[in-house]
Amino acid sequence: MELGEVLRDRRKAAGRTIASVAVDAGLSVPYIANLENGRGNPTLSALDRLATALGARLEVRVGDEEPPVSPSVGAALLAGSDRADGVVRTLAGGRSRAATRRQLVATLDSLGDLLGRPPTPADLSRLLDLLQLA
Repeated sequence: MELGEVLRDRRKAAGRTIASVAVDAGLSVPYIANLENGRGNPTLSALDRLATALGARLEVRVGDEEPPVSPSVGAALLAGSDRADGVVRTLAGGRSRAATRRQLVATLDSLGDLLGRPPTPADLSRLLDLLQLA
């Protein structure tokens, strides 16, 4: 996934405008708009400020090997749920379904952290119920 797409998806997922992120990050609106559109060469400092403004953490890695991917219980639950596809379609609205699905996976994984146990299919069902009511 490209940097601009990641920034735009995170910003939209948070319901933020470019202007509000720019204020929080101490950057200009055109600068952020250019990054979201795949233009520009951001500094690490600017990326760190953007990540903080978007409630994320910047990770920088130099190496030949990919970091180990920890299995996502949320992703596995969604993959096995026909109902989740319909809810993702409904929730996506003007956003991409892939971004909405990623957010739902992250929510499920966070729910597991909060519960102190992996989420179950019943937890997914309850979450989907809540999202459809919203």
